[in-house]
Amino acid sequence: MRFARELTRINLRPCSNWFALAGLLIAASLLSGCLSRTPLKRESFNFAVPQTTTSSSSDRERVLGVRSIDIASAYQGRLFVYRTGDSSYERDPYAEFFVSPAESLLNAIRSALRESGLFQAIADRGSLVKPDTLLEVHVSQLYGDFRDPKQAAAVLSMRFVFFDAPNETPGRVLLQKSYSRRIPFKTRTAAALMTAWHQALAQNLTDHAANLKKRHL
Repeated sequence: MRFARELTRINLRPCSNWFALAGLLIAASLLSGCLSRTPLKRESFNFAVPQTTTSSSSDRERVLGVRSIDIASAYQGRLFVYRTGDSSYERDPYAEFFVSPAESLLNAIRSALRESGLFQAIADRGSLVKPDTLLEVHVSQLYGDFRDPKQAAAVLSMRFVFFDAPNETPGRVLLQKSYSRRIPFKTRTAAALMTAWHQALAQNLTDHAANLKKRHL
């Protein structure tokens, strides 16, 4: 990843700079940073809809609207974020979300809740179906942890807040829960990190569904 930054600083004027550029490209192909990949190949990813346990919706009366997905500022950008030390992070210019991580998570979470059967309906943006319950999701951590050279991990921490909203505006808090997962992965690639994030999201949503059933929202 550091080689990619050096490439952007080179002014392609004299021939000596062309030799320097060639040297950096060769070095980048031989040395590995956080991830293993074909040099200079950009990759884009999205969160998929996690598989969740389906519940009968015959006795569910609430209509849910997902109000917002709020992601901590350090992870709001489309570029993947890697933790390389206790207080050091890097962004990968060659691995990114296809859309913003907030939008990617919003689509996956809304679809998973719709398929779960925990609500009578899930209201989409602009839908004539009016929600009486609102959900806010706050993501505090979304990064690949590469501090241990032998064991990389995907980290996803999130908090779900449900509001009663009889007039389509947030009222009393019905349920507030936080969930966090750290999923190890062996192959140090962006694709492997994305797969681990999928697993983290699925496990967080599974725990969340269990809490929803207990509260009988």
